[in-house]
Amino acid sequence: MRSNGIGLLAEGESVTETTAGVVHRRRVACRVCGDDQLRRILSLGPTPLANSFLRSAAEFAEEPSYPLDVYFCGTCSLVQLLDVIDPEVLFRNYIYVTGTSDTIAAHNIEYVRAVDNLVKLKPTDLVVEVASNDGSLLKCFKQDGVRTLGIEPAANIAQIACGNGITTINRFFNSETALEVRDSYGSAKVVIANNVLAHVDDPLDFLDGCRELIDTDGLIVIEVPYLRNLIEGLEYDTIYHEHLSYFSIKTLRRLSDAVGLVICRVDHVTVHGGSLRIYAGLRDRYGNHAKEVLTLVEEETGAGLTEFVRYERFAADVEQNRQTLVSLLETLRREGKTIAGYGAPAKGNTLLSYCGIDMRLVAFTVDKSALKVGLYTPGMHLPVLPVSTLLERQPDYVLILAWNFAEEIIAQQREYRARGGQFIIPFPEARVV
Repeated sequence: MRSNGIGLLAEGESVTETTAGVVHRRRVACRVCGDDQLRRILSLGPTPLANSFLRSAAEFAEEPSYPLDVYFCGTCSLVQLLDVIDPEVLFRNYIYVTGTSDTIAAHNIEYVRAVDNLVKLKPTDLVVEVASNDGSLLKCFKQDGVRTLGIEPAANIAQIACGNGITTINRFFNSETALEVRDSYGSAKVVIANNVLAHVDDPLDFLDGCRELIDTDGLIVIEVPYLRNLIEGLEYDTIYHEHLSYFSIKTLRRLSDAVGLVICRVDHVTVHGGSLRIYAGLRDRYGNHAKEVLTLVEEETGAGLTEFVRYERFAADVEQNRQTLVSLLETLRREGKTIAGYGAPAKGNTLLSYCGIDMRLVAFTVDKSALKVGLYTPGMHLPVLPVSTLLERQPDYVLILAWNFAEEIIAQQREYRARGGQFIIPFPEARVV
């Protein structure tokens, strides 16, 4: 075994080295239970990093790609990637911000209400958010008079959060960071981790850090995209290198057990195509997992999420979706129709790359984020233009890459639609609306 600064490499692991060190390595065992008899579900092919947008055409030829293969652990049911990209490469300079979506803004308001109803936060209580991004959620807590602290690894995004008045530490989070934060700021009544547990290669250490940081009667609130929604909704674009794990309740229960936590409550929320929000506390304080956890585990078993055969069917459905979507786009182009994209989300780049959707089929995409406008998407190199371009050029069709915000996008683009524009939604089956 040898260390690469990210973790230990076993003999036979594949690595990609640069002058900055090891960028890519491949695990040999499940990151939750350690089982090394994993079975591959799906291969999406060599794929560029989903948030590594390019600044000019001069960068196209040297763009790196890495395997994007998905595996299933029969022991703990974790669906996961074994190829791990150095988080310093993925997250130190980031271009996704949460504050550009009306849907997320409404979600944040509901989120604060749900937490406050459960915990009854007081002004002296501390709410810590891990991977706090631009501080949009913490801002809602702060407006309610609660102390807040963000922990955000992306230096540029942490700076935006600080500029928004949210005290933010520019660090990656782990158990060591948790102890340092507790020593400096005290323990937290609530630790929030939204869409980050799936990003870490050592989820046990991450949860252990959350446990160290909370008060005895505090709660850890975690949101993750739900594996069942991914499989049943055919949301394969959710798979990209940042998302190392795809969680079921069964796996989350196992993780919680391993670090002395129990899941006290589960909310199934619609954001990001269907997510789970779990509320976890110390076993010594809260006793046993909520009954709904056991019920959900039984439902997952009934839905086939513990059996490899279900994932074989998923892989076949993914290929069918690719064929249907590409055939639709090719037919429209043969008919002389023009097509643009809406959104430049990370998930959209998985879809574009896997389906081979380049500028022959989709001329450009648009996005509300100033951090992305003027760049090119990874892999397929679609130019990212301002949203105003839709009305300026009035393409016949718009492929909604940010389909999880489709309702919001269609509502905002009433004029485009009134002029005769139509939308294409890719999942669960490509269709025109």
